[in-house]
Amino acid sequence: MRITVFEVREDERDFLCRMAQQENVTLCMTEQPLGEETLSFAEGSDGVSILGHSHLDKALLKKLKERGIGAVSTRTIGFNHMDVQAAHRLGVRVAHASYPPNGVADFTVMLMLLTLRNYKPAMWRQNVNDYSLDGLRGRELRSLTVGVLGTGSIGRMVMKNLSGFGCRMLAYDPHPHEEAAALAQYVPMETLLRESDLITLHMPLTPETDHLINSETLKKMKDGVVLINTARGALADIHALTKGIETGKIGALGMDVLENEEGIYHNDRRTDIIKNRDMVYLRQFPNVVLTQHMAFYTQESVESMAHCGVITLCQMLRGEECPLEL
Repeated sequence: MRITVFEVREDERDFLCRMAQQENVTLCMTEQPLGEETLSFAEGSDGVSILGHSHLDKALLKKLKERGIGAVSTRTIGFNHMDVQAAHRLGVRVAHASYPPNGVADFTVMLMLLTLRNYKPAMWRQNVNDYSLDGLRGRELRSLTVGVLGTGSIGRMVMKNLSGFGCRMLAYDPHPHEEAAALAQYVPMETLLRESDLITLHMPLTPETDHLINSETLKKMKDGVVLINTARGALADIHALTKGIETGKIGALGMDVLENEEGIYHNDRRTDIIKNRDMVYLRQFPNVVLTQHMAFYTQESVESMAHCGVITLCQMLRGEECPLEL
């Protein structure tokens, strides 16, 4: 069995090789994303594995199928960069990855604390030996109502972490979970938006959740609401967020993901002109903390994603049941 792995990062290379040896497959690796210009790299392969910068639309999936490639794995939990329905129609099996929710959940709480305690301006001041306190008074989590939008594995782990802080928790999910119900009160979304001091997003990106946070939903929130997003950038309309910060409707933002982050995050752009004006403008506010889509980035998660990238392909290509198949 031959597998081509695209978008290989150095930190996952050893894990991928270890899995290939364990499963007795031939592994070909490239740092390039899968696209029209790199399709030839997959020649002779039975399956391919990708990350989020490879956009598999119907046309590209058809070309993979024509080359005898019957399975695709993405080493990410999210899969909105693949046309899953087109893959099904073409007979190409597709799977995503999983990793422990702890890393993203821990990072989420860290962003909450950074924003609530005004650490960004405090850090700026320290760099110029300004140790004054004016404007740095923070808020304590125990005094807040936290709304959790999405109670999948990561949302529930965030709730477990927050349970130690003593805050009131509200939750919304179209599919309530018994474990989450023991930690928070499930309420309609309208109630969560209206009553929460801090809202954290943990929903998948679907046509229904695209721009879930927009000018209309912001109107329903408290003045000074704190928003945290470690899920998908497009869950929040960046223009609505910017206006919310400018007007004070949003008290603080902690965001590990950003709408239209592609081509910037996970790349070294120090000597480039960044053309994403929305991002450049938003990041300069003292109450906005942006990180580079790294909440997932722990040793445990990288190993799990590399494992999934190989094992799911092997399962699908061997005709076995694949729990992570989409």
